[in-house]
Amino acid sequence: MFRSLAGVALTATVLCAGCTDTPAPPAANPSAAPSDAAPAVDYTAWSAGRSTPVADKLYPEHGNAGLDVLRYDLKLDWQPTTKQLSGTATLRIRPAAAAGAITLDFANLTVDKVTVDDRPATGTVAEEKLTVPAELVADRPVTLVVDYHGTPKQVKFPSHRSDAKEGLGLRPTATGGLWTMQEPWGAMTWYPANELVSDKALYDIKVTVPAGWAAVASGTPGPAEGEFSSSVPVAAYLTTLAVDRYTKVTQAGPHGVQLNYWVLPKADDKVLTSLKKSPQILTWLESMLGAYPFETGGALLNGSVSAMETQQMLSIGRSLAGKWSKDDQAYFEEVLVHEYAHQWFGDAVTPSTWTDLWLNEGFAQYLQFLWEQKVQKFSDADLERFLRKRDAELRKSVGPPGRPKAANFAESNVYICGAAMLKELNDALGDKKFFALMTAWVAEHRDTNQDRAAFIAFVQKNTGKDFSKLINTWLDSPKTPA
Repeated sequence: MFRSLAGVALTATVLCAGCTDTPAPPAANPSAAPSDAAPAVDYTAWSAGRSTPVADKLYPEHGNAGLDVLRYDLKLDWQPTTKQLSGTATLRIRPAAAAGAITLDFANLTVDKVTVDDRPATGTVAEEKLTVPAELVADRPVTLVVDYHGTPKQVKFPSHRSDAKEGLGLRPTATGGLWTMQEPWGAMTWYPANELVSDKALYDIKVTVPAGWAAVASGTPGPAEGEFSSSVPVAAYLTTLAVDRYTKVTQAGPHGVQLNYWVLPKADDKVLTSLKKSPQILTWLESMLGAYPFETGGALLNGSVSAMETQQMLSIGRSLAGKWSKDDQAYFEEVLVHEYAHQWFGDAVTPSTWTDLWLNEGFAQYLQFLWEQKVQKFSDADLERFLRKRDAELRKSVGPPGRPKAANFAESNVYICGAAMLKELNDALGDKKFFALMTAWVAEHRDTNQDRAAFIAFVQKNTGKDFSKLINTWLDSPKTPA
């Protein structure tokens, strides 16, 4: 995620409802489920979506650590004139623990019908939760199907950032379009989701829209319009959806990776000039981090004031382009570097909980600073001075990056202070060893969730040195380390 930092010495940038009870028609026995029979469906096809869900201590009200969603199959329809979203969500779920109900995050939409393993069930939505009674046995997968409809509405963003007023989740535009930004949550505004960062799943998304409109989602584009799939696991917050009168522009990236840009004719033509620098940006990132970790990439332009690293399809607000002066263009390209860097740090390797958001933002921010240094040609000493000054200010105002507060999600400390720690580690190791370490971190932990302890152990194993004091001090100290 990306947000501008006004008034800093460098052009450093960091991004970046109540529910209605709507039970489905009553079923004869909604809790019934076979107690010992093997699942009628072969779930091995979705084994790549298996996760180890971890309850999030920072935001315990979101997500369900008792469920591991293996795959989401979303069939959606958007009607611009009535601003109605209709959906059928089919979830292949592995219960991580026995339970008497399936509980997922879901907000501001009406449930029409629910089945569990093809048996009618009830679905009640209250306090941003969908509850479906069902007898769940640990490690015995079930299939949940939910039909729903409504006009999407955002939910609250727990932050003091300048973009917090936008809210989180899917929202219609005045002209009939649709877009979402949803970190740390918000997927629940357009499908029933397990909003745990640790529950990554496979996705198939199909969206129908009227003629003249185009629907775009995260993942790899399918053979038909409006079809997208993810054959590698994705955290719910990294999914995206947008509908507008888009034009698709395709470009070849490094070693033939297909890059897709979704823009509005004429309105985004200047932005497209910078988007077409994506192969150059990705080649530069690959020189330090190894091969781009997904089979396709690209970006869609939406109505946000921010940008986000949604997997395989960046979500970027048009307002970031400004009036498109030379400075605006440079700023926009820094945004691209930041969000593309997240495809390695945050998307391919994702934190286990939001406490370790620095594992996303510190890395993306540091790489953005290195790009700025390359373009603007300022020295390491200049970067060091800037980082220490901002680090001291942020620790005083927001706190250390390794101990974030629930009300301050993704504020500047996890970006700048995390980047400062990585610069110290880079200085200690030298560029060759540091970037070999970063490449190996992603290669060895791809498609998984990791935490601080895993990172520290990895650094020690691969360097033969104990950097735990350096890392922990920079993550936890109330003041900038000496």
